[in-house]
Amino acid sequence: MGFSPKHAIPLSNITVFGGAIANTMLNYPKRHPLANRPLVDWDLILVMEPLTIAGALLGAFLNKVLREEVLVVSLVLLLSYTAYTTLNKAISMYKKETVALLREEMEKESEMTKIEHGEHQDDEIEVRKGLLENMEDGDTQEHVEETDLDEVVLDEKDVEDLKKMLEEERHVPSGNVQALVAMFVVVLFINVMKGGGAYDSPLGIRCGSTSFWIANVIMLGWILIISLFARSHLLNKFKDKVRVKYPYVEGDIQWDARATIIYPIICMLAGFFAGMFGVGGGIVKGPLMLAMGVHPSVSSASSACMILFTSFTATTSFMVFGLLIPEYAAVCVVVGFFATWIGQLALWYLMARFHRNSYIAFSIGGIVLLSVFLMTIQSLVSMAEGHHEEPGGIC
Repeated sequence: MGFSPKHAIPLSNITVFGGAIANTMLNYPKRHPLANRPLVDWDLILVMEPLTIAGALLGAFLNKVLREEVLVVSLVLLLSYTAYTTLNKAISMYKKETVALLREEMEKESEMTKIEHGEHQDDEIEVRKGLLENMEDGDTQEHVEETDLDEVVLDEKDVEDLKKMLEEERHVPSGNVQALVAMFVVVLFINVMKGGGAYDSPLGIRCGSTSFWIANVIMLGWILIISLFARSHLLNKFKDKVRVKYPYVEGDIQWDARATIIYPIICMLAGFFAGMFGVGGGIVKGPLMLAMGVHPSVSSASSACMILFTSFTATTSFMVFGLLIPEYAAVCVVVGFFATWIGQLALWYLMARFHRNSYIAFSIGGIVLLSVFLMTIQSLVSMAEGHHEEPGGIC
């Protein structure tokens, strides 16, 4: 369409924002598949989202000052790696699903065999099951074992605390949401009030001045405060869960001292790429959460909710810097919303019809790979025609 990367990336980001709105609307009312709680993991979002937004803000700054050639090459490298890892994950998921479906079919066959021919064919079926087990991937994801409450001795206070904790988890945690909204509102307010390349600051702050950089430091400092609050909150909650022998289910994260540091830092890198390249942070955070052992459904829903915050924050930065074209932005957000809505419904049908979650990973990997191909062609064409734009400053 003739857009330079510096203007195409902000339009891409606001398209992602439209898709995140659709994803959040679809996922918000759903429940966790293994527990009586919301599908979206608000503890996960609380500890990972603040630094993701900090990374998105820093990435938007870098997008403003880097040369287009650097942006294009970096984006192609990032998407190439993402496509490779996503497609590998998809293939691994497909193999495991195939094994699970075959095992289910053989178990049904075993029951029919016992009924029709007696027990003499059991040995043959067991051999076939053994062969299936050899097909499975050796590095199977580890899960936290559920606690058998019947075997745990708790005093009366611990039992009451556990019941209270389980009851509270049935609902969306208002404290987590309030902390996230408070962070989001303050960041948005400061980001707009300090001004940028698009328009003058209502407070008289000149872009590039000392006041401008102080405002940015205050904004990042506020995010750090929220991050420290989130870490303290989850560490205290983790200690309480250990005390009452909380019954973790498959995919739950134990937010100990290490987890509350390592994973948020990695998420900051994901937000950085989202802000600099205009890609959804979920392209990085989705696989990260799967590697953490989060249940796929929870990972998808929580990632979409996090992208809602991240993409909108990056979009406001692009608006302040004057990189977002308004007449195209409105179209992009609408297209992103309806395309995601339709795509989600179609994927749900396919997953329910064929019992394969790997279709999601294949679709993501395929689209990313196609993006790499098209981006490379566009870059070669631009270089041949001699079209390039010199890097600008922050202002």
